[in-house]
Amino acid sequence: MRRAALIVLDGVGIGAAADADQYGDAGSNTLGNVARQAGGLQLPNLERLGLGCCGDLPGIAPTTQAGAAYGVAEPVSPGKDSTTGHWELCGLVLNQPFPTYPHGFPADVIDEFARRTGRGVLGNKAASGTAILDELGDAHCRTGDWIVYTSADSVFQVAAHEQTVPVAELYAACRTARELLQPPHGVSRVIARPFVGSPGAWTRTAGRKDFSLPPPGATLLDHLAQAHVPRVGVGKVDDLFAGRNITSIHTPTNADAYALIEGALLSMRRGLLLANVIEFDQTWGHRNDVRGFQRGLLELDQMLPRLLARVREDDLVIFTADHGNDPTTPSTDHSREVVPILVVGPRVRPVPLGRRRSYADVGQTIAEFLGVAPLTAGVSFLNEVWCD
Repeated sequence: MRRAALIVLDGVGIGAAADADQYGDAGSNTLGNVARQAGGLQLPNLERLGLGCCGDLPGIAPTTQAGAAYGVAEPVSPGKDSTTGHWELCGLVLNQPFPTYPHGFPADVIDEFARRTGRGVLGNKAASGTAILDELGDAHCRTGDWIVYTSADSVFQVAAHEQTVPVAELYAACRTARELLQPPHGVSRVIARPFVGSPGAWTRTAGRKDFSLPPPGATLLDHLAQAHVPRVGVGKVDDLFAGRNITSIHTPTNADAYALIEGALLSMRRGLLLANVIEFDQTWGHRNDVRGFQRGLLELDQMLPRLLARVREDDLVIFTADHGNDPTTPSTDHSREVVPILVVGPRVRPVPLGRRRSYADVGQTIAEFLGVAPLTAGVSFLNEVWCD
């Protein structure tokens, strides 16, 4: 009857990874830099758990009486995208990165996409999702051509105005792109980006949908499914695992995610709750919105007591992240960072976990806790934190 919750704060890294310079991310530190720009953050509930013990965070003091086990984890898989991060958290480490296209996709790929979907293509370059709407939104509405763009991540993004192209057609086009984009052009995700509005006032809607490659190996979710252990999803986690052994309710805001997490902790009898809290990445990190990020951290801190009140005697709850997304740097892309680990529960020893060698230690710990077969990657820290 055990329950575990893995709550992924999307983009909330806590310092440059050992190899961050190889990704152009030396000096990135999402939480640390956001706290410094605020002149110090006041997050009393996260401070009591031990967040200040995970890194140098102005305003958030380290404590000698943490309420959680605490540490950080290095990324091992190459890359710094959400799919890679979530897969590694669930015990699947990649040997090679997903392909990226900083100069746009090859002409044969774009031509075949246009042929199969019956519409032309605008853009085909790396761009900010809001900037490219400002540049090409009007032309798209006049011509009906797709806006295709990418980023530093392995993504093929397709934007379309909801009054110009029905959302169902946009999703169908993205499924076509997913079928087309197989190795060697096997991008991590094809992303549908519907939007509304008019020139100078474009707005992306909550109809975003991700079409991911399926994991190339077994994940924590597969091990749980094989053992008939229930899995409950919150946020875009089903998309990140290509719907394999997880279903999920998508959440446009963090507040929506917190409400669903609370509901799941109230209703679940056993199994795993896997949640993605999206706005730190999607709304603030990618938009370099430092103040928004700060407000989001305050919102999380204020919500914590309510969430933790739903935790039962035998529960294991882990707060972590999947990569960084430092809004204080010029880049609007993800950053290669270590991620915080806070392990909570009435029977959890509040011990230091140090600097873990892989995000996969999280998934391996949950696998052991829920009594399923060990994962292929990661070292469990369950015996360090759990009081029988």
